[in-house]
Amino acid sequence: MPKLLLATKNAAKAREYSLLLQGIPFEIVTLAEQGIDQVVGEPGATLEENATLKALAYASLSNLFTLADDSGLEVDALGGEPGVLSARYAGAEASDEERIGYLLKRLEGIPWEKRSARFRCVIAITSPKGEIELCQGECEGMIAFSARGDEGFGYDPIFYLPGLAKTMAELSMEEKNEVSHRGQAARRARQVLFSSVQAANSPKKE
Repeated sequence: MPKLLLATKNAAKAREYSLLLQGIPFEIVTLAEQGIDQVVGEPGATLEENATLKALAYASLSNLFTLADDSGLEVDALGGEPGVLSARYAGAEASDEERIGYLLKRLEGIPWEKRSARFRCVIAITSPKGEIELCQGECEGMIAFSARGDEGFGYDPIFYLPGLAKTMAELSMEEKNEVSHRGQAARRARQVLFSSVQAANSPKKE
C-alpha cells in the first residue's frame, strides 16, 4: 500500500484528516513519522498557492504522495480578512485565543446581520512525480459575539452555523466533518486518491 504524507505540523488538523480519510488505499503518515522537521512557509497570496507550495515541497522531501492544505476565515465586514493570513492575523506566535480576541475586537460595533463569514479550505495532493490536484470546500456562517464550545481549534468557537444553532466548536468531530470546509474538501480529495490508485493499477496499453 502506498504512503500518503499529511503535510501539517498541526496535531488537531492531522487528527481530523486521519478521520476524514479513513478507508483510502494509502497508509497515512505524518511529517514526524517520516523524520521531516523542515518548515515550509506560506508566502502565497492565495490559499491555492500556499497549499500547492507546501504539497510540492514536502513531496520533494519525502518522495511520497503528499496532501497539504491551506484554509482561511473570510469575514465580509472586514473585506474578506483575515483570509490567507488567518493563522497569523494577530501575529505569528499568537494563540488561538489571541487570534479570536483580536478578530472580535476588529468587529466591535458590527451588528449581527453584517457578521457573515465563511471558512474556505484548499487541499493540494501531489504525486512523487509532481502531478497536482486541487480540492476545495467552503462553509458559510456568522461570527458570534463571543466564543462558545470546547471542540475544534482555530476560529471554531466563534464561527456560528445558523442551520445548526451552534458554533463549530460545539459540534462533535463527526458533526463537524459533515459540514466543515475541510470535510467538503477532504471528500473530494478521497475521490482523487482512489482514482490515482486505480490509474496506477490499470493495465498499461501497448
